[in-house]
Amino acid sequence: MPTPPTPEAAAPRQEHDRADLLVRNAKVFTGDPDRPEARAVAIRDGKVAALGDDQDLAHLVGPGTKVVDALGRRVIPGLNDSHLHVIRGGLNYVLELRWDGVRSLRHALAMLREQAARTPKGQWIRVVGGWTAEQFAERRMPTVAELNTAAPDTPVFVLHLYQSALLNRAAVRAAGFTRETPDPRGGQIVRARDGEPNGVLLAAPSALILYSTLAKAPALDEADKRTSTRHFLRELNRFGLTSAVDAAGGFQNFPDDYATVVDLAASGELSLRIAYHLFPQTAGQELADLKRWTETVKPGDGDEWLRLNGAGENLTWAAADFENFSEPRPDLAAGYETEFEAAVRLLMENGWGFRLHATYDETIRRDLAVFEKLAAEGLFPGDNRWLFDHAETVSADSLDRIAALGGALSVQNRMSFQGTAFRDRYGAEAAAHTPPVRAMLDRGLTVAAGTDATRVSSYNPWVALHWLVTGRTVGGTALYPAANLLDRETALGLYTRGGARLTGEQDVKGILREGYYGDLAILSDDYLTVPEAAIPDIEAVLTVVGGRVVHASAEYEGLDEAIPEVSPEWSPVARFGGYQAGARQASLVAEAAAESDEHRRWRVARGAAPDKAAPFLDPCFEH
Repeated sequence: MPTPPTPEAAAPRQEHDRADLLVRNAKVFTGDPDRPEARAVAIRDGKVAALGDDQDLAHLVGPGTKVVDALGRRVIPGLNDSHLHVIRGGLNYVLELRWDGVRSLRHALAMLREQAARTPKGQWIRVVGGWTAEQFAERRMPTVAELNTAAPDTPVFVLHLYQSALLNRAAVRAAGFTRETPDPRGGQIVRARDGEPNGVLLAAPSALILYSTLAKAPALDEADKRTSTRHFLRELNRFGLTSAVDAAGGFQNFPDDYATVVDLAASGELSLRIAYHLFPQTAGQELADLKRWTETVKPGDGDEWLRLNGAGENLTWAAADFENFSEPRPDLAAGYETEFEAAVRLLMENGWGFRLHATYDETIRRDLAVFEKLAAEGLFPGDNRWLFDHAETVSADSLDRIAALGGALSVQNRMSFQGTAFRDRYGAEAAAHTPPVRAMLDRGLTVAAGTDATRVSSYNPWVALHWLVTGRTVGGTALYPAANLLDRETALGLYTRGGARLTGEQDVKGILREGYYGDLAILSDDYLTVPEAAIPDIEAVLTVVGGRVVHASAEYEGLDEAIPEVSPEWSPVARFGGYQAGARQASLVAEAAAESDEHRRWRVARGAAPDKAAPFLDPCFEH
């Protein structure tokens, strides 16, 4: 009698049953309350095929399976920045000298001086956001004189949040500013006694003067825009980002400025999933733009890599409140609601959701009155997703009204860069709940987290997560009491499930579960257990999007997809990279601190400062 076949012989496993990628020997935080932990994740055809212990998934390994040993590291669902100007950022990334993460002004100016020697005639050096004076050991901004010394002949534009910009003499000339140049509405060209521009631009409070000046710098050609975008997406992958919701923005025209990501999506070269919005660019033309878009495209157009999500973050320019906390809160024009209501009505009638920039509760209350009027007609919100962005000073009453209307919120860590300015203007008590993230969650509202990078906060999501968990600015100032802080798992949920809900993708991403997108990150350090001060220094050592390894470092160097070299070759990114990791800068911080203390003693000796040294070891620099 023949021997009965073994189960394996009776039903041999087919190659198509094997995993394309298996991550094993990991501490997997799934984000799934039904199965919060695992040791291994298998991905097949771009989606999670199985989770379990290493031995449970061993049968999924075949000849074509890429097996990654996580070496006991923490694995998390891929991060999703719910408010990132990723499309605009990608078009300019390789042109920018990033001071994100730089710990001393001395080092920042050394970077600037070196870049001036590398930059060809006719090009500008641009430091465009992602930093604040508080992050520097010297605790101050550069001066125009320092910019002139570092780069006497190359135009230099340094943007500080949406508050101000510094230009050296060459940039003032290149921008065309003269004694006769009038101040634009909402902005100021600061002048010397002789009436000549001195190199300082102020958002007072409108940031349009900053946008429009930066727009005068040379742009990349189409081929370099493509390369620039790929390198920016790779930089985001470096921190474990696998998705982003693009918030459009000033000087981002549709469809022209979207052509690069559309092209990359068509060729399968995006390494980040992008849901994008459309933002009318010209005051007085907003309704015409919105009407044209509703007749030609619709939310949901695209695929899992690139898709239209709706309108915003501005619908009409008159309804925008600028967030320069160094300036008084702007009073928006009386009667802006008429045009704003027409815009919202048009979107609702055509099945379009939207996101809406609103910093202050005074603006939010006026907008909510419009929504409630349309709701009384049965028009709002219908089946359309809508949300407020920022909402730093939103009140408890407004949160209740948002909940009643089915709205959501997207919060960004702008206070980790501007919190001290806010506290100095409005007081510590007001700053203690700006924004009231815990109160939002307590009401059951959908809340997602992001950065508002690249021109305000840094794009590093771990800086934002540190802010949510500790309530501290990048300079170490404590803003919030314990009641407005989040535990680490809740904060991570805002960066995973929260963003997925804003785009209606909560059934396919945001957690690691069978059938969901195979998006994950292996972390350099365990976010759930490292000291709080070390959270901003976390990076991904391996990032996977749809089963593709899109970033690899440390032991995994070379496993990721190849991308073209940075172009042009003089690009600041080619020399310095993007975000400056903290560990590289410890010695530079010490040097800057010593120099700063020497300067303090010099001032004390001349009676220009009290003879009492402030302690240098700020919490910002302890890690």
